Amino acid sequence: MAEISAGMVKELREKTGAGMMDCKSALNETKGDLEAAVDWLRKKGLAKAAKKAGRIAAEGLVGIALSGTKGVAVEVNSETDFVARNPEFQEMVAAIAGVALGAGSSLEVLSAAAYPGGGTVAEKIAATIAKIGENMTLRRAAQVSVTAGVVSSYVHNQAAPNLGRIGVLVGLQSTGSTEELAALGRQIAMHIAAQNPLALDPAGLDPQTVARERDILADKYKAQGKPANVIEKILESGLKTYYKEVCLLEQAYVHDSGKSVAQVLKESEGRVGAPVTISGFVRMALGEGIEKQESDFAAEVAAAAKG
Repeated sequence: MAEISAGMVKELREKTGAGMMDCKSALNETKGDLEAAVDWLRKKGLAKAAKKAGRIAAEGLVGIALSGTKGVAVEVNSETDFVARNPEFQEMVAAIAGVALGAGSSLEVLSAAAYPGGGTVAEKIAATIAKIGENMTLRRAAQVSVTAGVVSSYVHNQAAPNLGRIGVLVGLQSTGSTEELAALGRQIAMHIAAQNPLALDPAGLDPQTVARERDILADKYKAQGKPANVIEKILESGLKTYYKEVCLLEQAYVHDSGKSVAQVLKESEGRVGAPVTISGFVRMALGEGIEKQESDFAAEVAAAAKG
């Protein structure tokens, strides 16, 4: 059996909110498999649904740029948060976001695109690394567009205009008032930042994610002693509850929890003067899914002293 360390128990507790002893039991039952332990706790009703937010560990900035009916978001990582406060680094991330408006979201194309003032984006990053003395990476880029309407944005934990730790883009497709759409779009972008939806609607969810959720619910109901024919009937109800948690249109609107986002869109049509639909959205959180190695600062100092 795999040795269950205190660090593993701590990580599972942070991911699930379950008690320490429950986390230890889950890891023992699953031989140290963290994801299986999350499922084990959920089947026992000891943990909430994992929202796949990822562990925010890397530093740097998310940059947003808008132009007409298009918006882009880019993430540029650095080793420390000190660099995120460096004006030169901030200027570079903002410029890369601007370049992405024309180059698109392909990292290969964006890296090779011309950087304002000379050279390519990749060459600018390399030069900044050499100057600041810290490793940097252009990690990802994403784009949202509409054929008619607006693309709105919201930046959370803003370090400078359109630069921060979470960047959101949402496209509102409509032929109505752009002023009304822009105001609505910003509110929905703030909702997305807070609620972190996985997809626009159930059809947009990864089939494997839905299958996993179905299995977890089935095992949970079975453990409660419910017969197989009853489980089949209540599974769909359980999945509908899950969809309300992770699908944007079905989520309770963060600015008015008595309404869903879909209802808010429908009610806005009178003010906007035309039907409104969401063409797509992006929520980019800094360092999402990257685990930064923790260091023992005292040990580093001791090692440096010996050297």
